[in-house]
Amino acid sequence: MSHAFVREEDYQWLHEIPGTLSALVNYLTRENNGIRVYEKKNFIKNGVEVYEMSNGLCYSKEANGKWQVAE
Repeated sequence: MSHAFVREEDYQWLHEIPGTLSALVNYLTRENNGIRVYEKKNFIKNGVEVYEMSNGLCYSKEANGKWQVAE
């Protein structure tokens, strides 16, 4: 069987995407099987900006600008 049509998955981890909100939205939408994920609100918690998203999770950036799931 030919492997010519088998495509390797271009998988990324959350901490590998750029530190912009649009990159986060695009990543989360891909992870959500194409169903759009959007920002519901943002707030400051312990001096860190936190983004609550429509997928039910909150995200923030580490000191190095990488995304993480906020606690």
